[in-house]
Amino acid sequence: MHPRADTAAEVSRFTQAERRIHRTTAALMGVCVLTAACLYVPQLAELVGRRALVVTLHKWSGLALPLPVLAGLASRAFRADLGHLNRFGPHDRTWLRAALHRDRRQASRPAAKFNAGQKIYTAWIAGATLVMLATGLMMWFTHLTPLLWRTSATFVHDWLALTIGIVLAGHIGMAVADPESRRGMRTGTVSKEWADRQHPLWRQ
Repeated sequence: MHPRADTAAEVSRFTQAERRIHRTTAALMGVCVLTAACLYVPQLAELVGRRALVVTLHKWSGLALPLPVLAGLASRAFRADLGHLNRFGPHDRTWLRAALHRDRRQASRPAAKFNAGQKIYTAWIAGATLVMLATGLMMWFTHLTPLLWRTSATFVHDWLALTIGIVLAGHIGMAVADPESRRGMRTGTVSKEWADRQHPLWRQ
């Protein structure tokens, strides 16, 4: 648990280790996305220049992207949260139905520590990262795979990169719209009122 104990006003949400994992992963993902934009958008490429440096940053940040999560497996709290994210219960299906029908009532969106949208996002971004890593390696080490594989890898890598950029923009937008959620990731604690309202099944 976070060193600050739960009080009547605040509850612990993330440990220091979990917050560091998130920040490091976010920083590496940010470098990947920004360098990718500089490589594929002509206006940015002309503005930044130094293409060889940008390519190097893109490659190594991509290779390093899974490392914070792998290192984080040493944290019991992080492993526990991965377990929460990997479990999908009846309340998650209720949450998704409400989201699909644009039902914004809190009572119609039950959630434990993580809601169904967060679980789907985490699973998707984890899978997308692995696909990007595999296709990126095929493009980097061209002598190891046939031409057809490299061509297919380039197509998948480019279009999935665009999709990741869009999904990340949505993720950031939701975070901006929820200051209390951001505070939980920044400080490790959230208000009890927010926890009971947004994640009513979390501490039951």
